Amino acid sequence: MASVEKREQAMEEQGGAAVLGWAARDNTGVLSPYNFSRRVPRDDDVTIKVLYCGICHTDLHIIRNDWGNANYPVVPGHEIVGVVTGVGAGVTRFKPGDTVGVGYFVGSCRSCDSCGKGNENFCAGVVLTSNGVDHAHGGASTKGGFSDVIVVNEHYVLRVPDGLPLDRTAPLLCAGVTVYSPMMRHGLNEPGKHLGVVGLGGLGHVAVKFGKAFGMKVTVISTSPSKREEALDRLGADAFLVSRDPEQMKAATGTMDGIIDTVSAWHPITPLLALLKPLGQMVVVGVPNKPLELPVYAIVPGGKGVAGSLVGSVGDCQAMLEFAGKHGIGADVEVIKMDYVNTAIERLEKNDVRYRFVIDVAGSLGSAA
Repeated sequence: MASVEKREQAMEEQGGAAVLGWAARDNTGVLSPYNFSRRVPRDDDVTIKVLYCGICHTDLHIIRNDWGNANYPVVPGHEIVGVVTGVGAGVTRFKPGDTVGVGYFVGSCRSCDSCGKGNENFCAGVVLTSNGVDHAHGGASTKGGFSDVIVVNEHYVLRVPDGLPLDRTAPLLCAGVTVYSPMMRHGLNEPGKHLGVVGLGGLGHVAVKFGKAFGMKVTVISTSPSKREEALDRLGADAFLVSRDPEQMKAATGTMDGIIDTVSAWHPITPLLALLKPLGQMVVVGVPNKPLELPVYAIVPGGKGVAGSLVGSVGDCQAMLEFAGKHGIGADVEVIKMDYVNTAIERLEKNDVRYRFVIDVAGSLGSAA
């Protein structure tokens, strides 16, 4: 009986505005136009017209059901920038016309220890922006920013500072906070410290920008010698290490205060740990499909640490946006129209983008359908 009531509640909740999006219907991951309804806004909800939405590797994994949790049809997208078009009677922080963002999640229990400490991203009941289970609204499956409108509780809506280019801001809502949050937590934000950034992709290039804005010495660590010029001349890194070059790696042994590892493919981490000073910290934010190998001798003698981190809290994300606004930081993006999205997904799988695809949703969604 309870499940029937939940289904009825979910159907009632979704009786709001008609929305156009693009969705995957099966594990081929092919996206095509999809009409659906958003939920009826509540008093604490903000209705947002989506302007831009970034494409993340997570979107690729979900639409192809790589993690076995896809609830089709899946409308991807969790790097959303838009403009407020309506607010509920209880909303106090936003008004129509405000430029806002929505990141990786749109709900949490708000009563557990993690939520109480402002770490909603670690809540066991976190509600993902796309392909999540929205327990507060009848268990409906959430549908993300590859759509023209989204309705979000105001607690999970972010204010975008004036002056930030909106297309370049969208990826900051996932890629940006994913590196900013652990840098702040582990003290990798202090001028003069030496930061290693492993991988120069969607996450890595933003980590370089944040590291330099913090006043750190930044070394990019990559398997690709061809990325040297990009890292040093365009992104402003101080040094570049080819991780497959034993001599270069040996010369850099024990020189780094911290490392942000952004690589999502399997790779050996023992050589990376050797780059850390005693008591140095490596933070893993990439998610390889195969387990990484961690011999104890790589961390015990030097008292080194290995931590993981998942995006960031609402507070982290807002602080990151303010910092980006102050320092003029945005992701390097390739803006595309919605009808190019399947090609973009194929290119993303081959890492053929510098460094993030962003869909011009407002400028192309209607014509693409």
